[in-house]
Amino acid sequence: MAILIFLLWMILNGRITLELVLFGIGISVLVSLFAYRVIGYSVKSDLLILRNLPVFFLYLVVLIWEILKAAWIVMRMVYQADEPDPVIVEFHSGFHTNLQNVLLANSITLTPGTITVFQEDDHFVIHCLRREYADGIEHSVFAEILSKIKF
Repeated sequence: MAILIFLLWMILNGRITLELVLFGIGISVLVSLFAYRVIGYSVKSDLLILRNLPVFFLYLVVLIWEILKAAWIVMRMVYQADEPDPVIVEFHSGFHTNLQNVLLANSITLTPGTITVFQEDDHFVIHCLRREYADGIEHSVFAEILSKIKF
């Protein structure tokens, strides 16, 4: 974490001088200590993120693709004046971590045509603009990728 903060410091400054490097090291260490003590961040968290980086990258690519597909479908529905057939769906994701559940909830909300109305632990309540959007939502591609995260 401290290395990433230092790199960000150097990139944002746009130049390299001894003064900026020394201040950057000091500030990076202080921000990292703050994160470790106050927020509860740890080296174990860093290693967890690094170990799952390919999964997170795949997830980001799939999320962008699904957003584009859903936006096209909703846009077509609006321009063709199709009547929405809204439905509310409840399901349990089966995930045991907050990270997986929150990522799933936010991904559903980011995808046009669906909104996460309520999420507590692994219980989800989702509003779908059309009934076919609700088909298989609990076994979506998002849930499939999130299940590959290793803890």
